Amino acid sequence: MSSTGSVLLLVPANGWADLLPGQEVQAEGQLAPGDTAVAVLRVRGPPEGVTPAPVWQQVAESMRAGLRRAAADVLGPESAGLLPALVVGDTSALPHRVVEEFRTAGMSHLLAVSGANLAIVGVATLLLLRALRVGPRWCAAGSGVMLVGFVVLAGPEPSVLRAAVMGGVGLLALIIGRERSALPALAASVIVLVLHDPAMSMNIGFVLSVLATGALVLVAAKWSRCLTGRGMPRLIAEALAVPAAAHLATAPVVAGMSGKVSLVAIGANLLAAPVVAPATVLGLLAALAAGGVPWLAEWFVWSAGPELYWMVTVGRHAAAIPGAAMDWPAGWWGGMLLAVVLVAAVLVLRRRRWRVLVLAMIAGLLVVLVPVKVLAPGWPPSGWSSVACDVGQGDAVVLATDEPGRAILVDTGPDPGAVAGCLDRLGVDRIPLVILSHLHADHVGGLSAVLAEHSVGAVAVGSGRLPVWAWRQVRSEAERTQVPVLWLTVGQRLDWPGLTVEVLGPGHVDTRQEGEASGTEINNASVVLRATTRSGRVLLTGDVEISAQTDLLDAGADLKADILKVPHHGSRYIVPEFLDAVRPRIALISVGAGNRYGHPNPGTLSRLASKGATVLRTDQDGDVAVVGELLVVRRGEPRGPPK
Repeated sequence: MSSTGSVLLLVPANGWADLLPGQEVQAEGQLAPGDTAVAVLRVRGPPEGVTPAPVWQQVAESMRAGLRRAAADVLGPESAGLLPALVVGDTSALPHRVVEEFRTAGMSHLLAVSGANLAIVGVATLLLLRALRVGPRWCAAGSGVMLVGFVVLAGPEPSVLRAAVMGGVGLLALIIGRERSALPALAASVIVLVLHDPAMSMNIGFVLSVLATGALVLVAAKWSRCLTGRGMPRLIAEALAVPAAAHLATAPVVAGMSGKVSLVAIGANLLAAPVVAPATVLGLLAALAAGGVPWLAEWFVWSAGPELYWMVTVGRHAAAIPGAAMDWPAGWWGGMLLAVVLVAAVLVLRRRRWRVLVLAMIAGLLVVLVPVKVLAPGWPPSGWSSVACDVGQGDAVVLATDEPGRAILVDTGPDPGAVAGCLDRLGVDRIPLVILSHLHADHVGGLSAVLAEHSVGAVAVGSGRLPVWAWRQVRSEAERTQVPVLWLTVGQRLDWPGLTVEVLGPGHVDTRQEGEASGTEINNASVVLRATTRSGRVLLTGDVEISAQTDLLDAGADLKADILKVPHHGSRYIVPEFLDAVRPRIALISVGAGNRYGHPNPGTLSRLASKGATVLRTDQDGDVAVVGELLVVRRGEPRGPPK
């Protein structure tokens, strides 16, 4: 029995990821009722009876692969991932950090194929044909052919087809220069698309495309003419009017969907707008040249490099601005509320007296709120890469991955409540690996809460098995929660998206499970880790003392790091040569207020300061986060002395 309804396929990546549009396949699986689709089909094996893809789809895939390959060969990871996203909506190689920064900055529309992308391609084609003195009809036909080719290159997903229609409407508005004619075309396009696929009327992407195109047709053109009439150059006027109109038109939907309102989106898009079109066109040319002339494709990619770097830089700095995104009620009511606020703002700003008053109020709020946000930013700070939790006299360091809510935990502090509170504040609910540097109580005491309240993949320990009671406790808690225990060895490397952890020490292996050992021996058996994060290298040293530090130096280990978790809570047992080898810019000391050990040692603090390191202490600063390019954010609520 045949049907035209949509079926959602849940399939493994193996064998399915390489399929192209137009191929026919057969599959057997478990059928279940669907929500937005007619049904859901869960398939476990690879597809069967796969037919060849149409020739044009094979050519398009060859171009996409060539673009990815040329970008990876010429550009850095962030720019190389951004170019395919900008041109064909392929975000597979884009670091999650960039995705989050673009979302906060209100620039996420650049990472998907939209009407703007197709309008850029159409306008570039139109300008080229006009330069060749081609007639108006042939110009329109040539631009239309280019749009069809671009749809094939980007893939015939509903979002791309939707963008093609909206881009065509925007192109029509630019060609005829009359929004009165473009508006009926937009309305007719919406009706045809909804009649073809009624489910599209409930699609957020469709709503955003329609609103953005309507803003381009109705609002941006008027604003541009108004600014031009006041003496502003046309290019600057359009650069201001287009992103402002599109952002304001789509802001209610985005706010209702995400529960946030970006306060920097207009400025960020204004700064990025001049380079979007050149980068898109150069990326498209690179895709076209990749199959036959690889060196030319690499030249086009190289030419797009500065534009891509500028977009990444704008997104990063815009997202890092305190208060860049403001919390807002989510859902339909939140979207309607923002729409009412924006309409009221437009009506108020039309009156000169009210406009001056409103601008004065906004300026006053900025003067008051921005310094407050800078001095006391919200927690957790956006884009944090590592956090030294304030757990009292003990250690607990959280290392972020590129997946929200997923982080690696090194040590758990002495108190279950303290480490659980820190993880909750950070929004961490999944921990692929808990690493225990050694088995002293101030490093393993909070393990029970971590295992009980979070999804933990495994617990990892070093070679030390002493004290015996602590080792038995760790095994018992892991067994009770059915979490495996792993053993780390020197030279081991662990990778997660956005995070790499390498094991540097200890150099000696102590597998004793019985007997006695001094506190110094247990400290020197600490696992020493070098983590590569978004903010640079972090050296995590547990409680290693002089002997273990000397062993690392003698072994020639690469200890250079931007951030140092100071050994043993800043005790006096630190070799000066060890600090010389690390040369940290930031030194984190996890220590309890009023502890009886005299930590941190004044001499150690002086040596760190003399090396030019910024010293942060959890007993004075509370939870300490490293953000972006070594920006430090303090939570500022340190735990009191132990009772």
